Parts: sequence; structure tokens; C-alpha cells
Amino acid sequence: MLKIDKNIERIVNTEEQNLKDIFNKIDDQTLKNSKKVLDSFHKHNLSSNDLYGTNGYGYNDIGRDKIDSIFADIFNAESGLVRNQFISGSHAITIVLQALLRPNDTLLSITGTPYDTLHEVIGIKDNNSSLISYGVNYKEIDLIDNDFDYENIKKELNNNIKVIHIQRSRGYSTRESLDIKKVEKVIKLIKEINKDIIIFVDNCYCEFVETINPKADLIAGSLIKNLGGGIARNGGYIAGKNLVDLCAERLTLPGEGREVGPSFEANRMFLLGLYFAPSVVSSALKTSILTSKVLEKLGYKVSPKYNDIRCDIVQLIYFNNEDEIIKYAQGIQSSGPIDSYVKPIPSDMPGYDNKIIMASPSFTSGSSIELSADGPLRKPYVLYQQGALSYEYGKLALINTLSQMNE
Repeated sequence: MLKIDKNIERIVNTEEQNLKDIFNKIDDQTLKNSKKVLDSFHKHNLSSNDLYGTNGYGYNDIGRDKIDSIFADIFNAESGLVRNQFISGSHAITIVLQALLRPNDTLLSITGTPYDTLHEVIGIKDNNSSLISYGVNYKEIDLIDNDFDYENIKKELNNNIKVIHIQRSRGYSTRESLDIKKVEKVIKLIKEINKDIIIFVDNCYCEFVETINPKADLIAGSLIKNLGGGIARNGGYIAGKNLVDLCAERLTLPGEGREVGPSFEANRMFLLGLYFAPSVVSSALKTSILTSKVLEKLGYKVSPKYNDIRCDIVQLIYFNNEDEIIKYAQGIQSSGPIDSYVKPIPSDMPGYDNKIIMASPSFTSGSSIELSADGPLRKPYVLYQQGALSYEYGKLALINTLSQMNE
């Protein structure tokens, strides 16, 4: 049973009333994104037959091909690749990098060190299957005051850069996530100097948070995050220019590319998930904003603040010690529909150097669009909360979690 401390409930209700104007703006944005989805469904004459997938080699999968086109529309892209064969967002990103880069090519990250799960992919951490082990060069440029280091980027563009990597969301760092305006500005700068450099954007956690998308050569993300709407049980996407075809051949095999890959039952869940995604992302945003407002009221440091521009669904909460971060995560776990009786404890996870505390009381294992909270057990003690399939469940989870911590 959920715990409802009356004083906590009163604080949450009071702070919620102060957020009406912000929530109204999110509703307006949700309507625009919903129209974008529905317009694309109509444009491609989506039919009930498209919901059923294929098996075996996956030849002539009309529904799968329409889904590729619909995702391309969502991102104003030339091409899309949406597959249940992607096991995660990191996998989709890995496919992009492996498809584009060859020995002696150089990959440049202009948002500092990428997310932990890409360290062995690139070779930041030694791995015999990494890009570096195959002769790809790697460089990175840190952000300055949560913006791009334009001067150093301009200098590096003269050094035979093949691919530039931009990670919009913060990962397990404490820097701010990057809004569209900043990303568009740096893309324009790069293309004015060298139009042949390929710009790739890791778009995880950011889809439908804004009404426009980065005009990169390629973007990628996971479908157990925003665009899956809590319906997709796995999968990922890549969208952009016709370089997507290279990615398809890296995912499957040269000569067959996007023409193979059985969809099984994925077509229905991808389409239904996308249909719900704008409203689900809206709920996740409202939950994060309410969490930020209430936790700041209670004296905790938060990022972003409730009235900051939002670029993704992630909310950071800074705690004073390990005990607090564990208790909050356990509160989130007890607030969900699945495994609510389980108490998460810090443990080792593949791809991470520190022990991770992870609360994910979700219908889909590891789903970030369902309410979850996770973070590494290292200073500063920061928990990364994201998701909520509905705002009402998100609000209840906040009240329950704080009520338990207040015992």
C-alpha cells in the first residue's frame, strides 16, 4: 500500500497549483506533437494489415517499411530505421558509429566524455572490439558553462574529422542537457566550415520534449524511452540522411540491409507506442517538474529547476549521503505496479565502473519512460529520475516516496 503523509500531500498539492502555467504550455506542445504523429499515420495510409509482422528473414514487411517512413517524418528526415533487433539506445548508437567509421577515421565528441555504456564501444575503456582497437581515432572536447566550446571545435575541424558525436542528454554527468537552439547553432557552425563532416546526435530521453528536432545527419535513440510510449518492450531507431542505409547493413548484412529482419509482433507495439508517446512524454515532463518544485521546497538541490527550459525527461536530485539516495530509490520502487515489494540495493552493472542503485518498478525491464530512478553510488550523490506513464501515477509516487523518507 502507498504511504500518504498528510503534510507531504499538502506540500505537493500546494506546489502543484503553482505549476499550472507551465503545465498549460506542455499541453500545447503535446497537441502539436500528437498532430505530427497522426498526420504521418494518415500520410502513409496506415492500415490494420500493417500491424502484423513477419518471421524468418522478414522479407516484404510492409508494416515495418511504413514504420521506417513514419519515424523519418517525425524527425523531418530522409530515412528511418526502426527495429526490434536493437537491444538498447546504446546499441543503436554503436551501429551508427561502426557503420560510419573506418580505420584511420577520427571520431570527435564535442560534448565531453559520452555515456558510460559507450566507453568500451569507443575504446575509452579498453576492449578488443572497440573502435579504437580497429584503428579509429578518438578525440573529445568538453563543454564550457553548459555550452559548446566553439573555438576549440573550429580548430579541430581542420584535423581530418570524419564524424562528430553530440550527446544531448547528460547521462550520469551533472552538466545540463542541451536544447535544440544550442545544437542547431553548433551544427550550423560545423557545416559552414566543412559540409562533409557527418554530425551524429544521441537523442535519447529528448524526443517530444520539444516540438522540433536537431537537423543532424543522423540521430538515434531507444524505444523503451520516450518514443515507445511505455508500449514498446524493446527496440531502437536511427533516422537521418541516406546514411541510414549504411547503418541497416551494419545491423544486418551488406547487400540486404533494411530488406531483412523479421518484425514478429513489433509493428503493433511500435505504432501504438508512438501514438501514445506525446502524451506519455507530457506526463513524464510534468512529473519531473513537480518533483523538482517539491524537492527544492524541501531543501534539496535539483537540476533542472522547475522553471528551467527542459530538453529531456531526466530530473536530477542531489542527496547528502548514500543512505538518502538509497531510501529515495526504494521509495520509487515501492510506488510502481511491478515488484513494488522489492527493495533495490546498489550493485554492479555491465558497462559501469561504480555500483548503481536502480529503481524500475516497470512492466518492461529497464524502461526509462515508465517511472524509474537510478544513479551511481559516488560523490556527489545524485539520483536521476525519469518517466511516468501518467502524471497521476507520477504524483502518487512522489508523495509515497517522500512520505516513506519522512518516517
